[in-house]
Amino acid sequence: MSVITIERKVLEKNDEIAHQNRALLARHGILALNMVSSPGAGKTSILERMLERIKEHVPIAVIEGDVQTDLDARRVARYGVPAVQIVTRGGCHLEANLVRDALAGLALAGIKILIIENVGNLVCPSNYDLGEAFKVVVASTTEGDDKPMKYPAMFRNASVLIINKIDLLPYVASDIDALQSNALAINPALTVFRTSCTTGEGISAWCDWLLAKAGVRG
Repeated sequence: MSVITIERKVLEKNDEIAHQNRALLARHGILALNMVSSPGAGKTSILERMLERIKEHVPIAVIEGDVQTDLDARRVARYGVPAVQIVTRGGCHLEANLVRDALAGLALAGIKILIIENVGNLVCPSNYDLGEAFKVVVASTTEGDDKPMKYPAMFRNASVLIINKIDLLPYVASDIDALQSNALAINPALTVFRTSCTTGEGISAWCDWLLAKAGVRG
């Protein structure tokens, strides 16, 4: 019982700060998305392909979360967009207070889209609101088609599912239609995109959808 009480208090405090983050972003007219996945699903590669296509159309900023190193932030910085790295030093997810501190390091005026790349984990991030408009869960074909059933909370709390690495389908034992069906059985409201960062397939459709959400014509 005490563990449940402590966890509830932690989440209540997180939600309070997330509400503040959301209000701050709303004041600046910023659409924020929280990208989540297992390690290696390709979040950063998708982000790079996104930046290639839309950074000329809309001002973007990035918050990178990782357990150690700033490697992903350095990858993103090559595209000339503002980026802040959060190193959790063992923490398995980002929390709203970490995002609040990262926002203080960004010049928010003029930014239209904020991309928060969460720590690679499909468990803890599902419970933590960061102040984002919606969660984007990335699942790769190399992980099999049962990820939604194993981690239902994440798929239930997401608004978008990106099925990545579709170029590898001929070489992996994964049924992409089953993966999508499993996800939609948990959350029928999911918007689904199928992408390959190698061939570029599906990236434009995802970017067009995101720009429309941000009220920007690509």
